[in-house]
Amino acid sequence: MNIDSLREKISAVVRAHALGDGAYARWLWQNAAGDRELGANEYGIADAANILYTIGEFPNGEKREQLCAALAARQDPESGLFTERTHHPLHTTAHCVAALELFDERPRYPLTALAPYRTVEGLYGLLDSLDWTENPWPQSHQGAGIYAALVLAGEVSLDWQRAYFSWIWKNTDPTYGMSRTGTVDGGTAPLSAHMCGWFHYTFNTEYARQPMRYPKKMIDTCLAMYERNAVASNFGRFVGFCEIDWVFCLSRAARQTPHRFDEVHAALTAFARDYIPWLDSLDPSSDDGMNDLHMLFGAVCAVAELQRALPGEIESAFPWRLVLDRRPFI
Repeated sequence: MNIDSLREKISAVVRAHALGDGAYARWLWQNAAGDRELGANEYGIADAANILYTIGEFPNGEKREQLCAALAARQDPESGLFTERTHHPLHTTAHCVAALELFDERPRYPLTALAPYRTVEGLYGLLDSLDWTENPWPQSHQGAGIYAALVLAGEVSLDWQRAYFSWIWKNTDPTYGMSRTGTVDGGTAPLSAHMCGWFHYTFNTEYARQPMRYPKKMIDTCLAMYERNAVASNFGRFVGFCEIDWVFCLSRAARQTPHRFDEVHAALTAFARDYIPWLDSLDPSSDDGMNDLHMLFGAVCAVAELQRALPGEIESAFPWRLVLDRRPFI
């Protein structure tokens, strides 16, 4: 399967979102609610950089400097945060700080508003306060974002990082290999929401070269969800993040154990052969997922991870590079 035509299509989409001087829009057209910010946007700029890095078109020279400057300028000097209405500030901040890392840059200003979480007590207070039972996916943006933002900004110590991963290790559910112990069976959120949430903690552990506590259980859970069509109702037919969440959790768990290796490979292969041609069939001039650079970035990540996980199955003139292999957070 060759993905060069898909790369060309995605490249054209990113170019269409360019506003000049390094700025990018997240969306080109409005939605029915009329609440989209159609001008320069944190996710438009950050995800233009993320996508271009992934597909091998990261800018050089003046264009690189303009893109980096446009992103850095979105930071609030007083709080140190990056904010945008569709996500929690911790998500937006972590996402933008992570995108700046692609330029070998840190944010211009200290992350002052996150100072209370630089202590282990403050960190654990945040993690314990999250709604792991009913709202595990959106809440993971905070629990994972705090790590990515503070670590990439160089504002926490190795001891703080050890404390973070100690909490993750001690609280991983042994039945499912994901989410906080007891929360999957203790609430009404679907298992897929716990998986999509746990993906965020997983890319942090991957970045830090930390082990998963229960990789075999992670594999069992991900395969069971796929076999039962229980990942999401529109799984594989949506431009977004659920696909990369499942692919990443499954493929990275398989790196840590030979458990059910052939079944993992078969599931990822079957999904790739179905999902990638569908993605390439979309019309960017009318598809709303392609219109959203942030959601498109999620799909691009899924393809990049599938290419890495399935040697020889997905070819391209330039091997795609998953940003998560360089730094955490998407």
